[in-house]
Amino acid sequence: MSASKIIGLDIGTGHVRAVEIARGRGDSRGTVTRVAEADLPPGAVRDGEVAEPHTVATTVRQLWSRSRFSTTDVVLGVGNQRVIVRDLEMPSMPQAQLKAALPFQVGDMLPVAVEDALLDYMPLTQREGGEQGQVLGGLLVAATKDTVMANVRAVQMAKLNPVAVDLAAFAQTRALMRPEMAHQVVAFVDVGARVTTVLISAFGVPRVVRLIAAGGQDVTDTLTDSLAISASEAEGLKRRVGFGQGSTPETAQAADIIGTVTRNVVESIRNTFVYYGAANPGQGVTNVVMTGGGVSLLGFGQYLSNASRLPVVIGQPFDGLRASSRAGLDPSRLARQHEFTIATGLALRSAA
Repeated sequence: MSASKIIGLDIGTGHVRAVEIARGRGDSRGTVTRVAEADLPPGAVRDGEVAEPHTVATTVRQLWSRSRFSTTDVVLGVGNQRVIVRDLEMPSMPQAQLKAALPFQVGDMLPVAVEDALLDYMPLTQREGGEQGQVLGGLLVAATKDTVMANVRAVQMAKLNPVAVDLAAFAQTRALMRPEMAHQVVAFVDVGARVTTVLISAFGVPRVVRLIAAGGQDVTDTLTDSLAISASEAEGLKRRVGFGQGSTPETAQAADIIGTVTRNVVESIRNTFVYYGAANPGQGVTNVVMTGGGVSLLGFGQYLSNASRLPVVIGQPFDGLRASSRAGLDPSRLARQHEFTIATGLALRSAA
């Protein structure tokens, strides 16, 4: 039987990244058959949301034409400040009834009207609730409809078929979860351009998802504004100077700016760990896996490790997957495979 193929499509602030994975029945690993990316013009995606669907569609269409993907079926990811993830208990009931009941249970939890939101629920635990019978504990995921539909419209305009939409944090964890992590409390941290995502998984089960409205682009923007230089110059300066790497008189001001913005992001991440540890005594985070463009900022991972007093490793989403010789995984792309984590996890969602 031929393997089915699906593509995870990650639409970020500055890039579109796509990973195609083939997996047949009984294939627990899967094969990466194509990996590709394209730059997006500034402003096409703002704060994690598609702002210019025609521009994004044009970029995606060109990417498909150039990369020769074998399918137009894609799984999209969402993850911005208009997506909320909350703990929620629900009466135990079949999945279809559960989804139908959600709008009547969550109205006071949402910043928008229920009819303007897309809702999903991930059951995680079940307990006896006395007179209520069995009670489910899980995570409510809610996104404003226009946030999701902007992504969907853009890929439809590019003549692609969006078969599913998934929370980027879940995709990230899916791509990085390893067997040994089923016995640990692991924080998966993705530092994007505008949004930093933290998902804490306890013994293989997601427990906390936090979306922080800050990322690597904030460092670049602050350098641009403070030093009156171009965005490309600021990006190059950021990568050259890094964080906590020492500085020369010529780079001292840039180093101070990078340090201030980066420390704020790291503090928000660390506070998430502290919050979880306080709520779960004796079961705090033990390991951190970091991905996203923020990995490229020299010193970021080391500072996060020092601030949290936890080991930090760079995620390797292609570990455990086979790779086709035509996948496009040259050494330079393998070296920054962490940037393809979300796209990989999206493809793994429906590759079987």
